[in-house]
Amino acid sequence: MDPNPSTVADTSTIESPGQSEPALLESSSPGPVAAGPGRVVLAATPIGNTGDASARLIGLLATADIVAAEDTRRLHRLVQSLGVTVGGRIISYHEHNEATKTAELLDQVKAGKTLVMVTDAGMPSVSDPGFRLVEGAVAAGLTVTAIPGPSAVLTALALSGLPTDRFCFEGFLPRKAGERATRLADLAAEQRTMVFFEAPHRLESMLRALRERFGSDRRIAVCRELTKTYEEVIRGSVGELLLWAEGNEVRGEIAVVLAGAPDQAPGTPEDYVEAVNELVARGIRLKEAVAAVAEDVRVSKRELYSAVLAAR
Repeated sequence: MDPNPSTVADTSTIESPGQSEPALLESSSPGPVAAGPGRVVLAATPIGNTGDASARLIGLLATADIVAAEDTRRLHRLVQSLGVTVGGRIISYHEHNEATKTAELLDQVKAGKTLVMVTDAGMPSVSDPGFRLVEGAVAAGLTVTAIPGPSAVLTALALSGLPTDRFCFEGFLPRKAGERATRLADLAAEQRTMVFFEAPHRLESMLRALRERFGSDRRIAVCRELTKTYEEVIRGSVGELLLWAEGNEVRGEIAVVLAGAPDQAPGTPEDYVEAVNELVARGIRLKEAVAAVAEDVRVSKRELYSAVLAAR
């Protein structure tokens, strides 16, 4: 792929280091899992470069009683590249069988087993399977812990060049244009930096939707193939990156980081009547819509309610 980002602010490309040597993996092993009550361990896996696998991840893959994997084929490729042998039972656990598999897995934890949950990349339960497992374990009073590690969300945020002190993660936007427009309308006043995931073949339509909602000048970064050989971070305005996407075949894993809304002078209740009416049109009760908008824009609920009634 030739990114040719001539219209954007800047790009960056790195080469990933080679795989870790087996000797390094052996010397960094944390040793066997201590005997005791069962537990659920959410284990972060590399998001591209296998050299980012932690010593704790390697140790638990070798010693855990059960490894629940989003994709067992990817797990096998990972452990082969790490030079580690999974010592326990491997179970497929993904969004299509979470509802039926969770109780079975938790029964094993209740019996004293150590269960490690891994997904295809990054931290389980963050835009990946794992939430049901954690929810069930917490409800059952079981121990849940994590092995932190690579995160596409935090990596993209850190590399974006946008403010990092306050941010929110929005995952994938809806595929349907109408649902996507509704979600973006909800984010119209969001002042925190926003992080999204997107499929490469939908990036162009996403950027076009962002331009329609937030304008061409809003700052943005598209992060592609993070930690991999062809890592690329493209920074600029929404309009600039839309032109780039229109002129290039975008490939790879994509994270999009969008600047939050600029600070605005406090408005009057009358300025937010339309926002309330938009929520009401979507089926939200008037009082609830007024309360939501008033909290977001920091105006009096009573005055906003009166302004809405007066405008009818």
